[in-house]
Amino acid sequence: MGFHVETFPATAQFCERVQADIPSCLILDVRLKGESGLEFQAWAAENEIVMPIIFMSGYGDIEMSVRAMKGGAINFLTKPFREQDMIESVTEALQRDAARLMRLSQSSTLRERFSTLTPRERDIAVLVAAGYMNKAAASKLALSEMTVKIYRARAMKKLAARTTADLVRKIRTLQIGGDAGSIADPRTHD
Repeated sequence: MGFHVETFPATAQFCERVQADIPSCLILDVRLKGESGLEFQAWAAENEIVMPIIFMSGYGDIEMSVRAMKGGAINFLTKPFREQDMIESVTEALQRDAARLMRLSQSSTLRERFSTLTPRERDIAVLVAAGYMNKAAASKLALSEMTVKIYRARAMKKLAARTTADLVRKIRTLQIGGDAGSIADPRTHD
């Protein structure tokens, strides 16, 4: 099928491998030598190993499969399983991981762009994302409405936001400024 496959004799060897920034997934048996695949899934989540997991087991039951799926597994295949079921599961896992990596890349780019904003541009972008109109933002920051418009336009350009709605979405994506009341004192910077 053209998949690049790596095998590991135990979870310790898997953990030693540096994760590449390419779409990946882990096919994991429930019963491993000396440990439980379900326990490893929980450990991986706690240690921010976010690779999608597909479980397989010759001894699976409903309780195990529910636990695996609640833990975020893509699928739980019982042996013997059809080859097509595994292929479909791997394809879905790789698509999900590719989407996750894309979101991370976009978020990283957005954070880099946000870091180029001046403190005043940041304040205004956060206020806009919180729903403040130009006049209200100007009042809150003790600026003229025209000054707010200028800073907002600069912030939009630096963040590559085409519309106000796009600016709001990007600021919310960054999870910045949930409380517009926490904007710094307007006299501290202009």
